Amino acid sequence: MGILIDPPNAAGHGRLWSHLASDTSYDELHAFARGLEIPERGFDRDHYDVPAEWYDAVVAAGASPVSSRELVARLVAAGLRRRKRDPA
Repeated sequence: MGILIDPPNAAGHGRLWSHLASDTSYDELHAFARGLEIPERGFDRDHYDVPAEWYDAVVAAGASPVSSRELVARLVAAGLRRRKRDPA
């Protein structure tokens, strides 16, 4: 289905973060992130961490806004969810 982004509601390092993911493939996700110049260091197992101030630009570039719960459910359904205990 495509690229997904949840609302910026994860706190860390003094700011709020969204999660950018793909329910299609990691290749699609990495290509989308490269196109927006999102640093590779922002990739965490199955998603990119994106600062709140980038949210509107990421949506304007084509990411579909979804709830955090829906983002995780779609990753699980696609077999792309990687938990901390899962091997990369």
